[in-house]
Amino acid sequence: MHINNIRKVNESTYRHRVQTRRFARQYKKLHDNVATDVDDAVDLIARKPSIGERKKGDLADLFVYKLHSQGQLYLLGYTLDDGVQLVYLEAIGPHENFIVT
Repeated sequence: MHINNIRKVNESTYRHRVQTRRFARQYKKLHDNVATDVDDAVDLIARKPSIGERKKGDLADLFVYKLHSQGQLYLLGYTLDDGVQLVYLEAIGPHENFIVT
C-alpha cells in the first residue's frame, strides 16, 4: 500500500461537527436507539478522527466508520478539515444502502 500521497490525520480532538443535508435527512429517519448509537459514534470520531477506514481512489478524502446497532451494521461516512478541526458528517445508513457519491 502506498502512503506517500495520503495526508496524515491530526489526532487532536475535533471541536466542530457539521452535518450535510444528506446526513441530516438520513439521521432523521433513524430509530431513536440507532440515533443514540450514531451520536456516540460521532463523539468517538471527534476524539479520534482516524478511527474510520479511509476509502481509496476518488473517495480518498472520505472515512467510513462501521457501527453495529440493533443487530444491524451501519456505516457512517465523514470527511475532515484539519485547518479548523472540523468533522463533516456525510452519510449514515445500513451497509446495503450506503452509497456515497
